[in-house]
Amino acid sequence: MTTLLVVVIALAIIFDFINGFHDAANSIATVVSTKVLSPFMAVLWAAAFNFLAYFIIKDHKVANTIAKTVFENFITLHVILAGLVAAITWNLITWWFGIPSSSSHTLIGGFAGAGMTNAMFMGASAFSAINSGPIIKTIAFIFLAPVIGSIIGYVINIAILHICKNSRPSKAEKWFKRLQLVSSGALSFAHGGNDAQKVMGIIYVSLISAGVLKHSDAMPEWIPLVCYSAIALGTMSGGWKIVKTMGTKITKITPLEGVSAETAGAVTLFITERFGIPVSTTHTLTGSIIGVGLSKRISAVRWGVTINLIWAWIITIPISALIAGLVFTLLRSV
Repeated sequence: MTTLLVVVIALAIIFDFINGFHDAANSIATVVSTKVLSPFMAVLWAAAFNFLAYFIIKDHKVANTIAKTVFENFITLHVILAGLVAAITWNLITWWFGIPSSSSHTLIGGFAGAGMTNAMFMGASAFSAINSGPIIKTIAFIFLAPVIGSIIGYVINIAILHICKNSRPSKAEKWFKRLQLVSSGALSFAHGGNDAQKVMGIIYVSLISAGVLKHSDAMPEWIPLVCYSAIALGTMSGGWKIVKTMGTKITKITPLEGVSAETAGAVTLFITERFGIPVSTTHTLTGSIIGVGLSKRISAVRWGVTINLIWAWIITIPISALIAGLVFTLLRSV
């Protein structure tokens, strides 16, 4: 392995770690805001389920989608390095300001932006570098994932309210606090299975680009092990600013509603992972929380906060691509 390849792999693992603490809030926001678990116990719970996905999910369709974002002839280690630097930069900026943006989309945007810049330096069209299939699918699910999560969250919450309409409130709340441990664990499992794969795809394509692996070679087992470990450790580090936004600012959440939102988020992530679609856990859970809020009344959702989040989602890919293009240009001049 060359020094550059080692640096790229190290940065990919660091991004996975940052992804964990940036997105930890998605997994634990509702379970913390409803006081079912303390923040410390919540991150341990989420991290354990993040890593559990390593033993169960063996079909890495999302990793394959990420690896195919940029066409092979425009991929170099410098392209991957620039994409990772951009993704890490934007993740840290949004984490600092408590904005629940998508780690998935910043990684895709960075990778694509660096590849497009490389294409222009090679005298080709910028858009000739990117594989439109994965990109279009990813952009479409910026909007579809929260809508799907919202619909599922709405339906689940209405169904639970109907089933439990004759239950004693104190007894029902006690049961839903227990059930929220299950739904939170399922969401963390889905989060680990979806998000860890994105970095697997980046490391795998790095090894191919460096000539260490061939396209026909299977992904080495150490890649999933390292990626799941990194995201779990990152989750244990927490992301408290984003917890506040996700757990309290969008709508007030009860244990019953926490179960509905987390279950809806987990179901959406399981479906998209099965089809190899790299969606955002942040977007998915936000949509699920909105759906739960709408099941009460439209005014239960704080739409000003929601609109600000949507703007953050929309600008993530282009800003990450721009940062990556600048970093790649700088790397070429060094």
